[in-house]
Amino acid sequence: MTATRLLLLGAVRGRTTAHGYQVMRDLESWSVDLWGSLRQGSVYHGLKRLRDQGLLQEVASESPAAGPARTEYSITAEGEKEFHALLENALSSGEDPAEIIAGIGLMSVLPRERVLDLLRMRLDALAVKRQRVVGEYERNPDADWQHHVEAIRYWAKTTDSAIEWTRELVERLEQGEYTMAGEEHSW
Repeated sequence: MTATRLLLLGAVRGRTTAHGYQVMRDLESWSVDLWGSLRQGSVYHGLKRLRDQGLLQEVASESPAAGPARTEYSITAEGEKEFHALLENALSSGEDPAEIIAGIGLMSVLPRERVLDLLRMRLDALAVKRQRVVGEYERNPDADWQHHVEAIRYWAKTTDSAIEWTRELVERLEQGEYTMAGEEHSW
Protein backbone atom coordinates (compact mmCIF):
# COMPACT_ATOMS: atom_id res chain seq x y z
CA MET A 1 0.00 0.00 0.00
CA THR A 2 2.93 2.37 0.59
CA ALA A 3 3.91 2.34 -3.08
CA THR A 4 0.27 2.94 -4.04
CA ARG A 5 0.01 5.93 -1.67
CA LEU A 6 3.25 7.36 -3.04
CA LEU A 7 2.14 6.92 -6.66
CA LEU A 8 -1.32 8.39 -6.13
CA LEU A 9 -0.01 11.39 -4.21
CA GLY A 10 2.74 11.87 -6.80
CA ALA A 11 0.31 11.73 -9.72
CA VAL A 12 -2.07 14.29 -8.19
CA ARG A 13 0.85 16.46 -7.10
CA GLY A 14 2.31 16.41 -10.59
CA ARG A 15 -0.89 17.74 -12.12
CA THR A 16 -1.84 20.17 -9.30
CA THR A 17 -5.43 18.93 -9.65
CA ALA A 18 -6.52 15.63 -11.13
CA HIS A 19 -9.47 13.30 -11.32
CA GLY A 20 -9.27 9.53 -11.13
CA TYR A 21 -9.16 8.93 -14.86
CA GLN A 22 -6.21 11.34 -15.28
CA VAL A 23 -4.37 9.64 -12.44
CA MET A 24 -5.00 6.23 -14.00
CA ARG A 25 -3.76 7.45 -17.40
CA ASP A 26 -0.61 8.90 -15.80
CA LEU A 27 0.09 5.64 -13.99
CA GLU A 28 -0.38 3.75 -17.26
CA SER A 29 2.04 6.13 -19.01
CA TRP A 30 4.56 5.34 -16.24
CA SER A 31 4.03 1.60 -16.98
CA VAL A 32 2.93 0.91 -13.43
CA ASP A 33 0.80 -1.92 -14.80
CA LEU A 34 4.02 -3.82 -15.61
CA TRP A 35 5.26 -3.96 -12.01
CA GLY A 36 2.44 -2.76 -9.77
CA SER A 37 -0.99 -4.07 -9.02
CA LEU A 38 -2.96 -0.86 -9.41
CA ARG A 39 -6.27 -1.26 -11.19
CA GLN A 40 -8.86 1.36 -12.00
CA GLY A 41 -10.98 0.49 -8.97
CA SER A 42 -8.04 0.66 -6.61
CA VAL A 43 -7.07 4.08 -7.99
CA TYR A 44 -10.51 5.54 -7.29
CA HIS A 45 -10.69 3.83 -3.89
CA GLY A 46 -7.18 5.02 -3.04
CA LEU A 47 -7.95 8.62 -3.97
CA LYS A 48 -11.07 8.60 -1.76
CA ARG A 49 -9.11 7.06 1.09
CA LEU A 50 -6.36 9.69 0.79
CA ARG A 51 -9.09 12.34 0.82
CA ASP A 52 -10.63 10.82 3.95
CA GLN A 53 -7.19 10.90 5.60
CA GLY A 54 -6.77 14.59 4.79
CA LEU A 55 -3.92 14.04 2.33
CA LEU A 56 -6.01 15.07 -0.69
CA GLN A 57 -8.91 17.47 -0.93
CA GLU A 58 -11.74 17.68 -3.40
CA VAL A 59 -11.68 20.79 -5.57
CA ALA A 60 -14.47 22.37 -7.55
CA SER A 61 -14.40 21.41 -11.19
CA GLU A 62 -16.48 22.07 -14.23
CA SER A 63 -18.80 19.29 -15.26
CA PRO A 64 -17.79 17.78 -18.58
CA ALA A 65 -20.05 18.48 -21.55
CA ALA A 66 -20.74 14.76 -21.84
CA GLY A 67 -20.55 12.01 -19.30
CA PRO A 68 -20.70 11.99 -15.52
CA ALA A 69 -19.24 14.70 -13.30
CA ARG A 70 -15.71 13.98 -12.14
CA THR A 71 -14.32 14.44 -8.67
CA GLU A 72 -11.06 16.36 -8.83
CA TYR A 73 -8.43 16.30 -6.12
CA SER A 74 -5.47 18.39 -5.08
CA ILE A 75 -2.79 17.57 -2.55
CA THR A 76 -3.02 19.17 0.90
CA ALA A 77 -0.13 20.47 2.99
CA GLU A 78 -0.36 17.25 5.01
CA GLY A 79 -0.39 15.25 1.77
CA GLU A 80 2.73 17.06 0.61
CA LYS A 81 4.50 16.07 3.85
CA GLU A 82 3.34 12.48 3.47
CA PHE A 83 4.46 12.39 -0.18
CA HIS A 84 7.97 13.54 0.72
CA ALA A 85 8.18 11.15 3.69
CA LEU A 86 7.08 8.20 1.53
CA LEU A 87 9.44 9.19 -1.29
CA GLU A 88 12.43 9.58 1.00
CA ASN A 89 11.68 6.26 2.71
CA ALA A 90 11.33 4.50 -0.65
CA LEU A 91 14.69 5.81 -1.83
CA SER A 92 16.55 5.23 1.43
CA SER A 93 15.32 1.77 2.33
CA GLY A 94 12.90 0.52 -0.28
CA GLU A 95 12.88 -3.13 0.73
CA ASP A 96 9.62 -3.61 -1.13
CA PRO A 97 10.50 -3.67 -4.84
CA ALA A 98 7.34 -1.70 -5.70
CA GLU A 99 8.39 1.04 -3.25
CA ILE A 100 11.85 1.54 -4.71
CA ILE A 101 10.47 1.46 -8.27
CA ALA A 102 7.85 4.08 -7.34
CA GLY A 103 10.54 6.14 -5.60
CA ILE A 104 12.86 6.01 -8.60
CA GLY A 105 10.00 7.07 -10.84
CA LEU A 106 9.40 10.15 -8.70
CA MET A 107 12.97 10.93 -7.61
CA SER A 108 13.33 13.89 -9.96
CA VAL A 109 11.11 16.02 -7.70
CA LEU A 110 14.00 16.11 -5.21
CA PRO A 111 17.35 17.86 -5.56
CA ARG A 112 20.17 15.66 -6.88
CA GLU A 113 22.21 15.77 -3.66
CA ARG A 114 19.22 14.71 -1.57
CA VAL A 115 18.55 11.74 -3.85
CA LEU A 116 22.22 10.76 -3.67
CA ASP A 117 22.14 10.95 0.14
CA LEU A 118 19.02 8.78 0.27
CA LEU A 119 20.43 6.18 -2.12
CA ARG A 120 23.64 5.99 -0.09
CA MET A 121 21.51 5.39 3.00
CA ARG A 122 19.80 2.59 1.06
CA LEU A 123 23.18 1.05 0.25
CA ASP A 124 24.15 1.12 3.93
CA ALA A 125 20.81 -0.40 5.01
CA LEU A 126 21.05 -3.17 2.41
CA ALA A 127 24.63 -4.01 3.42
CA VAL A 128 23.73 -4.17 7.12
CA LYS A 129 20.69 -6.36 6.53
CA ARG A 130 22.59 -8.63 4.16
CA GLN A 131 25.36 -9.11 6.71
CA ARG A 132 22.84 -9.84 9.46
CA VAL A 133 20.87 -12.44 7.46
CA VAL A 134 23.79 -14.17 5.77
CA GLY A 135 25.98 -13.77 8.85
CA GLU A 136 23.42 -15.49 11.06
CA TYR A 137 23.27 -18.41 8.66
CA GLU A 138 27.07 -18.65 8.50
CA ARG A 139 27.39 -18.51 12.31
CA ASN A 140 24.92 -21.37 12.75
CA PRO A 141 25.51 -23.76 9.85
CA ASP A 142 24.19 -26.71 11.86
CA ALA A 143 20.94 -25.01 12.88
CA ASP A 144 17.66 -26.66 12.02
CA TRP A 145 17.12 -24.41 9.02
CA GLN A 146 19.31 -26.16 6.48
CA HIS A 147 16.25 -26.80 4.34
CA HIS A 148 15.92 -23.00 4.03
CA VAL A 149 19.39 -22.51 2.57
CA GLU A 150 18.02 -21.84 -0.90
CA ALA A 151 15.76 -19.09 0.44
CA ILE A 152 18.78 -17.45 2.07
CA ARG A 153 20.81 -17.81 -1.14
CA TYR A 154 17.96 -16.30 -3.14
CA TRP A 155 17.63 -13.40 -0.71
CA ALA A 156 21.41 -12.80 -0.73
CA LYS A 157 21.56 -12.82 -4.55
CA THR A 158 18.64 -10.42 -4.93
CA THR A 159 20.15 -8.16 -2.28
CA ASP A 160 23.53 -8.25 -4.03
CA SER A 161 21.76 -7.28 -7.24
CA ALA A 162 19.94 -4.41 -5.48
CA ILE A 163 23.24 -3.17 -4.07
CA GLU A 164 24.94 -3.31 -7.46
CA TRP A 165 22.05 -1.53 -9.21
CA THR A 166 21.90 1.18 -6.52
CA ARG A 167 25.65 1.78 -6.80
CA GLU A 168 25.32 2.12 -10.57
CA LEU A 169 22.44 4.58 -10.20
CA VAL A 170 24.47 6.64 -7.72
CA GLU A 171 27.32 6.77 -10.25
CA ARG A 172 24.97 7.85 -13.04
CA LEU A 173 23.47 10.58 -10.87
CA GLU A 174 26.93 11.75 -9.80
CA GLN A 175 27.80 12.07 -13.49
CA GLY A 176 24.78 14.31 -14.04
CA GLU A 177 22.35 11.88 -15.62
CA TYR A 178 18.68 12.91 -15.40
CA THR A 179 17.24 16.31 -14.64
CA MET A 180 16.44 16.79 -10.98
CA ALA A 181 14.55 19.46 -9.02
CA GLY A 182 16.12 22.88 -9.37
CA GLU A 183 18.10 21.99 -12.50
CA GLU A 184 17.69 23.19 -16.05
CA HIS A 185 16.71 20.61 -18.64
CA SER A 186 19.82 19.48 -20.47
CA TRP A 187 17.95 19.05 -23.75
